[in-house]
Amino acid sequence: MMSMRALIAVLLSAATLAGCVSVDPRQQRADDERTCRSYGFKPGTNAYAECLQRIDLSREDDRRARLYGNRGGWGGGIGYGVGPYGGFGGYW
Repeated sequence: MMSMRALIAVLLSAATLAGCVSVDPRQQRADDERTCRSYGFKPGTNAYAECLQRIDLSREDDRRARLYGNRGGWGGGIGYGVGPYGGFGGYW
């Protein structure tokens, strides 16, 4: 099982990669694989696949957060000022 320190490093790496706007998907995958190998995961194992999956999920969460803002206040993004169920997040 992945240690908390390794998981934090994976998430930070994914957040860093998420900041890159125009990353070639092949290069992104190669970077993700390099990151997982650097944590000691071996290609072809379930742990390695989970590492890649967590990086991908974290990147998707970051993208969604940038797109929709923080969903409950005046956070920005497309959902600027709109709460999770419409309206203004209980502010009005």
